[in-house]
Amino acid sequence: MTPDDDKSLNPAQARQKLQKGLSDHPAGNDPGLIVFRLKRTKKASETYPLKLTEQQRESLLQCRYLSRYLKNKIEQAGEGTQIVPVTWNELHKLNDETGRAAVYAPSADQKRLMAVQGRVLKFFEEEHAEVFDVDSPKTGKRRATKSDFLFQFKITLLDIKPSIWRRIQVPDCTLAELHEYIQAAFGWENYHLHQFEINGVEYGQPASHGDDFDMDEDETQVLLSKLLPKSAKRSRWIYEYDFGDGWRHEVLFKGFPNDPKTKYQLCLEGKRACPPEDCGGAWGYADYLAAIADPQHDQHEEMLEWRGPFDPEAFDAKTATKEMRKVK
Repeated sequence: MTPDDDKSLNPAQARQKLQKGLSDHPAGNDPGLIVFRLKRTKKASETYPLKLTEQQRESLLQCRYLSRYLKNKIEQAGEGTQIVPVTWNELHKLNDETGRAAVYAPSADQKRLMAVQGRVLKFFEEEHAEVFDVDSPKTGKRRATKSDFLFQFKITLLDIKPSIWRRIQVPDCTLAELHEYIQAAFGWENYHLHQFEINGVEYGQPASHGDDFDMDEDETQVLLSKLLPKSAKRSRWIYEYDFGDGWRHEVLFKGFPNDPKTKYQLCLEGKRACPPEDCGGAWGYADYLAAIADPQHDQHEEMLEWRGPFDPEAFDAKTATKEMRKVK
């Protein structure tokens, strides 16, 4: 390490140093450790909006080394899913502590801590994308131009009776963005893999899935306006979330709404609450409901302790719309 290695660099300077370190070595040769520190891109007091579920907050509060100041922030959040503002230094503490704690945590806590760590890492990736994409392949793809069309879908969770569904309206967007809207409208927490199945083709994020989950097409490059018929003919897709639990949704295209006074994105209506994450799919959800409904059930106390009170009939379209509009 040289004295210069400990100087804080802005992203442009860091990128230049990283490029030089890579270019100084023949292709295929390991350049060794390239050391530099990055300047903070925000003021120390500025915060990042970390979205946490009530159960994730409970698991974090059990982390032994988490700072008392940060625990106080988490404790002050209200019931349900909340946004907790955290600084850059606190993100680093969360990353270190969740990684350490997840190794020894019980299964339910481990999944929650890993989900929190995944969200923290997304902030790191966004902050430093300018630096660390130096060796990314250049695809030459241009961002597709979105149309002015609006789209209406009815999305129904399959294999569940009575049915759980949402009717939503969205502007033209990519399948990746539609995935985010579905997550928000249903109330999923978006920390598992997903895919769309459309006319025999799988759409997803190949770069992040690895070899075992490679998709046929990149969902970030496909617009709704390129997939759906301008005749407004009904189309049926499958959206699958969490390949472990296997939550499969029917995505039914219902046409083009045309109301200039309406603000989009919008959840018009729906029925019943979204199942809890990691409850074991449709059959596990049925067992979960049976357990929490029967005080004499041998898993009644365990399920209540795991998830807390749960109303399977609860749904509010205004709340779903508010969550959809948080999607960037």
